[in-house]
Amino acid sequence: MSALLGRKLGMTRYYTEEGKNIPVTVIEAGPCVVTQVKTTDTDGYAAVQLAWGDVRPRRSTMPLIGHDAKAGSAPKRHHREVRLESDADAEAFELGQEVGAGALEGVPYVDVIGRSKGKGFAGGMKRHNFRGKEASHGVKRCHRKGGSINGHATNLGTGPKPKKGKRMPGRMGDERVTVRSLDVISVDPERNLVLVKGPVPGPNQGLLMLQVSRRLNKQKGRIARTGK
Repeated sequence: MSALLGRKLGMTRYYTEEGKNIPVTVIEAGPCVVTQVKTTDTDGYAAVQLAWGDVRPRRSTMPLIGHDAKAGSAPKRHHREVRLESDADAEAFELGQEVGAGALEGVPYVDVIGRSKGKGFAGGMKRHNFRGKEASHGVKRCHRKGGSINGHATNLGTGPKPKKGKRMPGRMGDERVTVRSLDVISVDPERNLVLVKGPVPGPNQGLLMLQVSRRLNKQKGRIARTGK
């Protein structure tokens, strides 16, 4: 399986046999239930839908309860669709099939998708790393302001509104974030735990999606090809 749903449990440290200390994030990945299989004949493309997380029926909706019941599953809280390359890949799945963390055994790198923590309304220095104005003599008390936007009104340089994409104060965080090519340090199929090197987006207990890395940087790509 190329993807799994789960939640972030927190960070800890992992010691290798050589005594090296690696900071890792513990992720509870699965078990996920296959609630729908799509093929080119039925839907025009190949995909599989995964569901994770039990929920009380009163907290769900009748359409979702019936949808999960077709797969012989109890109501689930989260549903995500994973695209597949061909119908042959979709034929490997069937309704009601459970997929656990063991599906990631032997996978060296994964992409982790989550939702970042919301920071609320933030200024330009915090949101965009602006350096701010000088704190020397003659500068008014506006050291953390973003500065003038006069020359950035529309793409032509004139107009009644600021240029699109202008970096200004506003809502920060609470966005979909993908962290690519994280090293898979350890997989525990019995407890459905996956340990990845480094931090991942979102708070503890937050929903995460793990998928096999699709694009590696040069260094990790070379290691994946040659093992060095």
